[in-house]
Amino acid sequence: MMDKSTENPGNDTVSTKSNKSIKSDEKMLTEGGINVGMMEKFRRSFRLPTRNLRHLVNPSNTVKTEFSFRRKGDKDRRSPILEKPNFEEYLEMQAFCEATQQLIDREKHLFWETAEANKEAVEKLAADHKALEERIEQTVQQSLSLSSEEASVSALKSAVKAINLEEEQDQLWRQRCQTPPAWRPKKWKEHHDKVLHELVYSRLENPSSPTGDQVNLSSIQADIQSMGRQLKEDLQWVVEVVKNCYPPEMDICNFYARLYHQTFSARLKNIADFVLDDKDCSFLLRWVKEFYPGILEKPELASNINTEALGNLLPDELLKPLEEQYLSKQQSDLMIFIGRVLDEAKKEWDQGKEPTRDDGCYISPVAYDVIQLINGIVTSSHITVRDPHKAQKITSNLTDFMQRYQNFHEDIIKQNKPHSKAFIKANLRCVEQFRDFLVDRDLFPEDVRENCLRGLTEMKQSAHTYLLKPVHKILKPHYQKVGTSDWLMNNTFEELLNSTEEELQELQGSSQSSYQELIGQLHQEVTEEYVRRLLKGEVKLKDSNQQQKAYETVKENAEKLHELFAKMGSKQDWLKEILTNIAEVLKLQDIPAIQMQIVSLGSAYPDLSEEHVSALLKLKTNLSKADMNTITSTVLDILRESYTGGETRMFFSNVEVMNRSYPFCISSYRG
Repeated sequence: MMDKSTENPGNDTVSTKSNKSIKSDEKMLTEGGINVGMMEKFRRSFRLPTRNLRHLVNPSNTVKTEFSFRRKGDKDRRSPILEKPNFEEYLEMQAFCEATQQLIDREKHLFWETAEANKEAVEKLAADHKALEERIEQTVQQSLSLSSEEASVSALKSAVKAINLEEEQDQLWRQRCQTPPAWRPKKWKEHHDKVLHELVYSRLENPSSPTGDQVNLSSIQADIQSMGRQLKEDLQWVVEVVKNCYPPEMDICNFYARLYHQTFSARLKNIADFVLDDKDCSFLLRWVKEFYPGILEKPELASNINTEALGNLLPDELLKPLEEQYLSKQQSDLMIFIGRVLDEAKKEWDQGKEPTRDDGCYISPVAYDVIQLINGIVTSSHITVRDPHKAQKITSNLTDFMQRYQNFHEDIIKQNKPHSKAFIKANLRCVEQFRDFLVDRDLFPEDVRENCLRGLTEMKQSAHTYLLKPVHKILKPHYQKVGTSDWLMNNTFEELLNSTEEELQELQGSSQSSYQELIGQLHQEVTEEYVRRLLKGEVKLKDSNQQQKAYETVKENAEKLHELFAKMGSKQDWLKEILTNIAEVLKLQDIPAIQMQIVSLGSAYPDLSEEHVSALLKLKTNLSKADMNTITSTVLDILRESYTGGETRMFFSNVEVMNRSYPFCISSYRG
């Protein structure tokens, strides 16, 4: 008697499974890796409704679902229990794992459970093994050209499971004391690896690359780029799609990466064996050292591939000659390009053109253009060879360029044409830019850096001398009055200040920082000339009143001189202190106090010589010769004992006294 739960005369079919059970079976079918779409023909054969088709197979490959069929006019009847698909049907559905398991079960029955295997059954089993192997091999060969459809990915997953099942069966046979069938061991894992090796080789041997990307490339460059593009696309596909078809223990991403690395390396070795022109050499080296590592460093690949374990694409014996050829070419190109920049500047000079002005300042493109070229080429080379010290070799001839630039600079000064000053002012900005670039950037060998900086310092000094010499010539009549009775009594220093201010306006035209340095240099030279004239000793300070007057005059001069130059941009505040200290010496009457004041001056400026001390004391004519000797010897002893060395400012060494071009300095005496 039929159960009431199965009676439903108003419907075409009646299933004993609930909706919840149906969804459960659908899930199991999907997890089993069976392509439901491939079973459509069975639905048509049995005239089953599509919904119930999904219950033909459960994870154990045993179908227990019952269906009811009813033609019009027929009585309700229960359907028979359907058997699971046979081997050929599994193969058609690309359910390779299930097909493999079925063959293994047949194999066990024939060889392990039967006294004597049936010959016909063995031959049939061997044929089925061969058919399955061909289909799995075909599926693995299509790993890198899978469609994004679920069925295609599912087939590869099932093939991988089948391979692992066969590996386990091989292992079981090794453990049995029994002669295995002819197809054992199958070594499908080994065969799988071989198939992938051939697959990778064929894809790099015949890469697919858009022809538009190969315009203006040599055949070698096009070949390398096509292989590199194919490698990149395939590895991305592996980590995005193929990886999900393999169990983690098979480490498929690293396996593919090794295959591509080895194959790409072999192809590049063959190319590197040829004598390459500079462009092909550069292209090959950039792929080896820059582009290929860049591909592997992408986050999606780096998180799945052990890039360090891959090693270099080329061995050192092939890589070193390529790097030397590449760096030599880069160095040659750099010298040609920066040479052209200088040639263009010379052309402008020869044509009598003034440099252009920007915001009132003369500018030259020499430093900017050269710096851009050096920075671009050396930085690019650093990225390519991945070694900063090797990349620095590109600038090893920069000293030659700097010497040419310095010669051009000196030639401008020597010719002294109407536009010479404008060019020199523009060059001062270039000198500053070059100096900052050499100091701040680690792109140069140390000897090159030092030689270039030395040349730039010489250029700056010659520019300052050239621009300031006419100023000193105009100020000379005013210098001559310093340290005279007229200077002490009539305050002629104002004339010097007025003339200096006028000349400071004429010095404008270089960049703000360059002008500031120039003004600072003039500030120091005017102060040095002031001290030299004062120590010449034309004025005689016979008593404390005159010495007080001299103190007030020097101190006032120091204040006004500092005020003028500070207003124009000078940062040389220390120059005011020198004049103030000298003024204090002139005022003091107590010998110990005079001694300590001079010691203070000598401690700050170790180039203060015995002659400078003597000349300063001689201004105070009320001091006896014995007093002067006592002060001088005491000062020298104290300074000698307290001297600690180290860097100090130089001032008095530029101030000649007693007609001695090279005054005997206290710092030398201490040594």
